[in-house]
Amino acid sequence: MSRKNLIVGQSGGPTAVINSSLYGVVSEGMRHPEAIEHVYGMINGIEGFLNGTVLDFAEALPGEKLDGLKVTPGAYLGSCRYKLPESLEDPVYPRLFKKFEEMNIGWFFYIGGNDSMDTVSKLSRYAAQTGSDIRILGEPKTIDNDLIHTDHTPGFGSAAKYIGASTKEVIRDALGLTYKKEMITIIEVMGRNAGWLTGATALAKTEECEGPDLIYLPEVPFDIDAFLSKIKDLLKEKKSIIVAVSEGIKLPDGRYVCELSGGGDYVDAFGHKQLTGTAAYLANFLGAEIGCKTRAVEFSTLQRSASHMASRVDINEAFMVGGAAVKAADEGDSGKMVVIDRVSDDPYMSAAGIYDVHKIANNEKTVPRAWLNETADYVTEEFINYIEPLIQGDYPPFMVNGLPQHLVLKK
Repeated sequence: MSRKNLIVGQSGGPTAVINSSLYGVVSEGMRHPEAIEHVYGMINGIEGFLNGTVLDFAEALPGEKLDGLKVTPGAYLGSCRYKLPESLEDPVYPRLFKKFEEMNIGWFFYIGGNDSMDTVSKLSRYAAQTGSDIRILGEPKTIDNDLIHTDHTPGFGSAAKYIGASTKEVIRDALGLTYKKEMITIIEVMGRNAGWLTGATALAKTEECEGPDLIYLPEVPFDIDAFLSKIKDLLKEKKSIIVAVSEGIKLPDGRYVCELSGGGDYVDAFGHKQLTGTAAYLANFLGAEIGCKTRAVEFSTLQRSASHMASRVDINEAFMVGGAAVKAADEGDSGKMVVIDRVSDDPYMSAAGIYDVHKIANNEKTVPRAWLNETADYVTEEFINYIEPLIQGDYPPFMVNGLPQHLVLKK
């Protein structure tokens, strides 16, 4: 393969460590001047690339400035939720590959979750169909941890760390308010069909903290009558009750709980409903049924943007998969996604591997039923053992006037 240019983009919801993966690609790409002439970034993903918005990293982040990516949350390049057509005969594909050819692109990397891997799969299939020699690889990124064939995904560990710590703080806050009257707190955590993040609230259970009383994941239908009964039983024993629920918990008839209050009307380009209001609905429901004080707490986007709580393990693995993607492409791989293999639990060790992206895209990894208790209202010790190594360590950001400093793309 003659000397070509590299291009990388970010897609979908950001994470606290997505830019560490970007840093991995860019820094590794710049170490191969014999094969890679320029390292470009797509501003706002594949959609931005189609509109001609591209930057050259050598100009945008020269020298040591690039290092700041490792501790900057959000998507530095900007994101998109652009769904490529199902038919490879659609004119958007030759349009894209013509632009690749005009820019002498030989290396294409896309950092994202399930929908982004769908993009990688389609582009690599079109490349194979047309005989293009461009090497196309995906890098995993999603706090939801729902990509298959990888032990876990970059972004998940930091989100889990934030959720565990914040749940502990919410519990402490509630205990200070219930010396006379009962109060029920419902914590809503992200998770459409997979409850990995909601299960992370169990991390709050430590020597000095009881942790949440109940945890409900979307993997099992939510029985609202049984839920009410359990809350009433708990109120006989304690004044402060903490419940964690996934935003995507569903009733046995398939409706999202949040839809009971009118939520879930907005649908994105990939057909996903916007889920919000699950905790608020359940708090209002319990208030009406029981008559005690209730409150709803949504961690919302803080779960994916709280880089001040980022896990060192997570940041380092995000960087690892970025570099591994470039190395895999350099060895001739295409149509693959970098995966994380767990080598050892004690001490925790991981390594990067690669897997066929076509077998990953549009599939979803959910929490195993065996990792929930019999009544499906809490996670098991096996779940905790899986997640604990991923939240270890800190990576202090560069502070200016008491606040973290972030890299900002000047558009």
